[in-house]
Amino acid sequence: MNFLPDVPVPCPDCGGLRFNPETLAVRMRGRNAGEVLMMAVDEAAEFFSAHRRIYHALQLLRDVGLGYLQLGQPSPFLSGGEAQRIKLVTELATAGTRPTVYVLDEPTVGLHKSDTEKLIRVLHRLTDSGHTVVVIEHDLDMMANADWLIDLGPEGGKGGGRLVLQGAVGEFLRADAPGHTAQALRHGVAQQASRRE
Repeated sequence: MNFLPDVPVPCPDCGGLRFNPETLAVRMRGRNAGEVLMMAVDEAAEFFSAHRRIYHALQLLRDVGLGYLQLGQPSPFLSGGEAQRIKLVTELATAGTRPTVYVLDEPTVGLHKSDTEKLIRVLHRLTDSGHTVVVIEHDLDMMANADWLIDLGPEGGKGGGRLVLQGAVGEFLRADAPGHTAQALRHGVAQQASRRE
């Protein structure tokens, strides 16, 4: 059975601002709660820069490349990668000293290269703090920054599931390293080197 996509219908009473008139009458620096929820994370971080705890949480969202998200964006409209990164921010905000294992499934899907770099820096912060991060990923930049890679294959589906190669990134960069992942990493590293020249 096919369904039509959801059609949001703004509330006739609040116009989609989610609050009653009394609440909307309260303003902070000229903005009410409904207007704040319509801000992107980047704009909200500037707006709340004087409020340390709020700013810190918003900066964590920026650190994982979510500066473009609206604060009030409904969770059903988040992509899987966005939802994972919000969970990651929640962990970063409450990270204790107990070592934790984080498993992420393709967190870079849909990310711009600069946002992928931000995410990599955040993941390094976790590992530098003694946590373990396991990432299932096809992004070459993410792979090139891994401490240890495991390549399963040699193909997908029924042609896969066997260990092709595992080791540090250097093992995958060897000319005789087997598998599609090693070949792609060698090619990607060579391209980056030629761009720098």
